[in-house]
Amino acid sequence: MRETQIAPYENTPRDAVVTANDYHDGQHFALHTHQRGQFAYAACGVITVFTRQGNWVVPPQRAIWVPAGVPHEMSMAGPVTMLNTYISNPASERLRLPAHCQVFGVSPLLRQLLMQAMDIPALYDEALREGLVMSLLLHEIADMTPLSLNAPLPTEPRLVLACRHLLAQPSLEIGIDDMTRQVGMSRRTFTRLFRQQTGISFVEWRQQACLMAAVVRLGNGEAITRVATDLGYSSPSAFTGVFRRVLGEVPSRYFAKEPF
Repeated sequence: MRETQIAPYENTPRDAVVTANDYHDGQHFALHTHQRGQFAYAACGVITVFTRQGNWVVPPQRAIWVPAGVPHEMSMAGPVTMLNTYISNPASERLRLPAHCQVFGVSPLLRQLLMQAMDIPALYDEALREGLVMSLLLHEIADMTPLSLNAPLPTEPRLVLACRHLLAQPSLEIGIDDMTRQVGMSRRTFTRLFRQQTGISFVEWRQQACLMAAVVRLGNGEAITRVATDLGYSSPSAFTGVFRRVLGEVPSRYFAKEPF
């Protein structure tokens, strides 16, 4: 797939630059890369990120880190307001930001810093208040808590195809035997290869895929009961229990926060 080149403030001689943009439901950015790392905060709406290594879902009031040079696609679910912090490679290394994509929680302090940074010019004076705000912003980004909202993709072609089919129509009712028939492998070979190439078991991966789909749908205002039933959970309470265990809050509270 051909990559689209996007260069937001790539050559600005500052550690970080913050931009704010509004996007419509369904807006999609084809495969592209940045020379800087991208910390994309979903002030409202849901962002989905795709790479050759996996898929990530970013709920409202959370963010994703995409390292410099990583080819990725982005899609918007619902109207999205995105605040991007583009971070230079030396600053990324100094702060020890991950070398892979990662979804993060966002603290109230970081939200306030992002709001302040929206109005700071790209060539801010590093010795004055604006520079100190940007410095604190970077340190707060580096201190955020990672969230398990990704589904890593294997590299074996048959497994990749089967996983993409499941991501398109996720369901807990699709079991290991269904997958082994689809890919033409023995159960033992499938489970061994799947864990070897993704780092988790198929059951864990399937739960992640269903949870990611749920986040997108709930973020668009769908009812918990409908989402839980469609994804194959035994009951809305069973779904809520899994959601709370992984993301720390029940869905009603998780999506109740005001924008920004």
